[in-house]
Amino acid sequence: MFGNRKKSVDGAAKLAGVPFFDGFSSDELQRVAELADDVDAEKGAVLVDQGRVGQECYVILDGEASVYVSGEHVATSGPGSMVGEMALVEHKPRNATVVADTPMKLIVFDTKHFKQLLEEMPKAHDRVMETLAARMRTDS
Repeated sequence: MFGNRKKSVDGAAKLAGVPFFDGFSSDELQRVAELADDVDAEKGAVLVDQGRVGQECYVILDGEASVYVSGEHVATSGPGSMVGEMALVEHKPRNATVVADTPMKLIVFDTKHFKQLLEEMPKAHDRVMETLAARMRTDS
């Protein structure tokens, strides 16, 4: 369901057009690329499984995924969206399931590299916190 993880050959250039990274310098984008791996997902792949412990999060480069909470469709995520980060921030089990609706291109951060990203880059930290706050407002 998932392709092999690999380091990006065009890291900063590829990330430059991703809305999640708007405003990042080329040096910051290069560091993001160093911390992340590229991965492809087939249609139907489960990116995030509700109730399981989170070990990684993704930024969608291409494709779409559906977000389900307790089996109910609550959102669709597309290019530029980050998914799976809440479990890494809160250190709690996943609160949603995310399934690829189309073939997808993603970058993936494991727990260690996600923590490094947030510690090294205030912009990334702020963007993740903004994303979480927006989700909390939507869920209320």
